[in-house]
Amino acid sequence: MIRFGIISFAHLHARSYARCLTSMPEARLVALADDDTERGQAMAAQFGVPWHQNYGELLARDDVDAVIVTTPNAKHTVATLAAAIAGKHVLCEKPLATTLDDGRMMIAACQRAGVALGTAFPCRYIPAVVRVKEQIDQGRAGKILAISGTNHGTMPPGWFLDKSLSGGGAVIDHTVHVADLIRWLTGAEFAAVYAEIDTLLHDVPIDDVGLLSFTLTDGTICTLDTSWSRLPHFPTWGDVTLSIVGDGGVVNVDSFNQKIALYTEEPRTAWVHWGSDMDYLMLQDFARRVSRGEPPLATGEDGLRALELALGAYRSAAAGRPVRLPLE
Repeated sequence: MIRFGIISFAHLHARSYARCLTSMPEARLVALADDDTERGQAMAAQFGVPWHQNYGELLARDDVDAVIVTTPNAKHTVATLAAAIAGKHVLCEKPLATTLDDGRMMIAACQRAGVALGTAFPCRYIPAVVRVKEQIDQGRAGKILAISGTNHGTMPPGWFLDKSLSGGGAVIDHTVHVADLIRWLTGAEFAAVYAEIDTLLHDVPIDDVGLLSFTLTDGTICTLDTSWSRLPHFPTWGDVTLSIVGDGGVVNVDSFNQKIALYTEEPRTAWVHWGSDMDYLMLQDFARRVSRGEPPLATGEDGLRALELALGAYRSAAAGRPVRLPLE
């Protein structure tokens, strides 16, 4: 069994990860750290584990084998470096970092320490996506020619709107999931990107919409519509979709279509998701792989490559021209 600590509940996903660990035979949550006293104590009480205000105290615990880093994006690096020095495996929330240099430091530190570094890309575990991966690997779609993706979501609160903490808005937040899926499904790397990025939907000091056009090293043409365009009354937080065109067939993926519509006296209709829990499956697989001494399915390097597409998109939008990848 892998014993986890969670570093910060600043990210909304931390609550889901903690919930999953409470019912997982392969892993359990033993402690958490959060520099927000009220939030940290509330989460510790909810999940029945000790709270540490300083994550250094959590990393010093002998009963912690691995940590999940769910701090604001710009703080991923220092937390991961500290975890590596302490000999703890790391599952880091996406995006891996806010700069490529920080991401490379994280990868190098974990390699030197002999600990695993995974990037939290739970979309790899959605059954529909797994099935599409199998079909593509079997050649049933033929040669992949083009992929169109979307990742629309609700605008997140707080530090997500502070570029010094988030590294960017909707583009860095919602590019990386689809970028990782495209790399994973095709086995190709990003070759060039052109992007249009703006703030059109909300009165915020950061981007809330982006349209990326990019190519892969195998010649595949891709587009990605990424935005914080879902209003608070929308039935769910957002989507992840793919339309994959091959010379042997077309595959459409709606990642979160396992849902029922819930109508109540509240003004907001909700889509309640049933069936597979991608966060649970990701954490379960991470725990199993780490216990066997294997690398995570989505590594730090995978996180770095997805981050590079998002950063390339920002560079393209600023320059008004396509940008070649990898970035210099």
